[in-house]
Amino acid sequence: MKQQPEPSEIKIPDVTSFADNMTKVMETLAGIANDIADQQHDSKGGGLAMTTLENVSRTFAEVAKEYVNNPERAIEAQMRLWQSHAELWQNTWRRFLGEDVGPVVAPEPGDRRFKDEAWEQSQVFDFLKQSYLITAYWAKEMASNAEDVDAHTRRKAEFYVEQLANALSPSNFAVTNPEVLRLTMESNGENLVEGLKKLAQDLRDGDGGLRIRQTDLTAFEVGKNMALSPGKVVFQNELMQLIQYAPTTEQVHQRPLLIVPPWINKFYILDLNEKKSFIRWAVAQGLTVFVISWVNPDERLAQRGFADYMKIGVLGALDAVEQATGQKKVNTIGYCIGGTMLAATAAYMAAHKDKRIASATFFTTQVDFEEAGDLLVFVDKDMVAGVEDDMATRGYLDGKKMATAFNMLRSNDLIWSYVVNNYLKGKDPMPFDLLFWNSDSTRMPAATHSQYLRGCYLNNDMSQGRMELDGTTIDLKQITIPVYNLAAREDHIAPLPSVFKIGRFLGGDTRLVVAGSGHIAGVVNPPEAGKYQYWTNDGDVETLEKWLDGATEHPGSWWPDWISWLKKRSGKLIPARVPGDGKLEPIEDAPGTYVTVRGK
Repeated sequence: MKQQPEPSEIKIPDVTSFADNMTKVMETLAGIANDIADQQHDSKGGGLAMTTLENVSRTFAEVAKEYVNNPERAIEAQMRLWQSHAELWQNTWRRFLGEDVGPVVAPEPGDRRFKDEAWEQSQVFDFLKQSYLITAYWAKEMASNAEDVDAHTRRKAEFYVEQLANALSPSNFAVTNPEVLRLTMESNGENLVEGLKKLAQDLRDGDGGLRIRQTDLTAFEVGKNMALSPGKVVFQNELMQLIQYAPTTEQVHQRPLLIVPPWINKFYILDLNEKKSFIRWAVAQGLTVFVISWVNPDERLAQRGFADYMKIGVLGALDAVEQATGQKKVNTIGYCIGGTMLAATAAYMAAHKDKRIASATFFTTQVDFEEAGDLLVFVDKDMVAGVEDDMATRGYLDGKKMATAFNMLRSNDLIWSYVVNNYLKGKDPMPFDLLFWNSDSTRMPAATHSQYLRGCYLNNDMSQGRMELDGTTIDLKQITIPVYNLAAREDHIAPLPSVFKIGRFLGGDTRLVVAGSGHIAGVVNPPEAGKYQYWTNDGDVETLEKWLDGATEHPGSWWPDWISWLKKRSGKLIPARVPGDGKLEPIEDAPGTYVTVRGK
């Protein structure tokens, strides 16, 4: 393994070029400071930021109070910190004297921040790394061990500590990141000049915030090199367009398939490109596939609520599918919040004796939010009130705010790695279709998002039988149709323990399948890729632990398992349907225009 240079051995830059570039850095920083001041003066929604800061402050105050009231535990924790740092100093001195000593603490598996060899081979950077990790792990332990603090406050404290620790990593600063330091010396500081230019541009594009580019946004265009499955928009209203995809087989199954994606993101996560497209694959299996493409709402739809997304969205799509195919029975898929809405709609329809949904497949969907994971840290009465105040000024939730919340769940990978790459190294991010989709944020009507936060996350009304839509109480036990419930084992947005519960709340037979990986990669996993695995268990067990203990692991994608399940519920084969064959005239080519409207 090649020995990396110690700081004293790093190349000395050209003094004149380095000084010129540092002058440019200072000038750019001054411009950025002025831009931030102007944006803060003109920006809306400052109340939400203040609510968040106050919430963080109160949370840490509660944890601090716990240790003030238990001084012996505080002293024990402080001693553990001192002992770990003393051991690090001792090991560092022994290493300086030539001894071969192991680390006091090591990064967690998969932590890519310290992959550069200098973090291990250089005594200086190894000391910085271990000192940081000791303190970061200790701080997280302090939050986790605050036993007398209520569970929600403790969860928030753990999350906030993690965010703070991630932000303060030595890998995020030019002078304490060996890779950045080498690059700075070798380029005479040109990387910092280029990085600050990118920072200034991202601040301008952020409209009062920082819009960190995770990919080359010029490399992709919806309808040009992504979302390319052939089809037609056959119906539209104020909330959605309905796309019917063109067949690729001579025969199709009689029963069509309707996909209800989340309106928090755009539907083309299921149609990124030919190799990754779940939609294209489903069409190739002989299914007539329809998908809802939700509108990117503005202030005109501020008062459209959850019931409107059900009636105008899902029920409107079911009406349109019947007109297009002549079929009254439809198989359905709901993804994430789209699945939550599909479950609510199925219960509403059951209450009204409407039997058009023949089966439901749920992708990483929650109907009970008691164990909804880290997103719960953003949901308490004060935080929800702050979001509602912010939405009241414009009539919708800015999609960038939701995108930031999701990115914070994996902040090292989705925030700080790009801070280092873009602003410290001065490099452009690589083209990546998934991250382009991730940056293509959507807005949400104020009424819908408020009802979602309060009715699901805050009050958990759906699973407790308290949710009411259009005058009908939602009773999940009335859903007796066959259900395929897909969970993802490493899902941070809809955690496995939460998704597992669907079968406990519905009234019919549920087949649970657990996919490897997370919220996106666990779902979008074409068989040809040969990636990950999935687990099945046909036993009727009450707990997730027992289910996993008795589960059978299968290599590769779960898609073939699903299509085998669905075809048994899809009817006989008939001649393929072409969009426009039925009562609905095509409006425009897929993917339609609603999906191309980008967030403000």
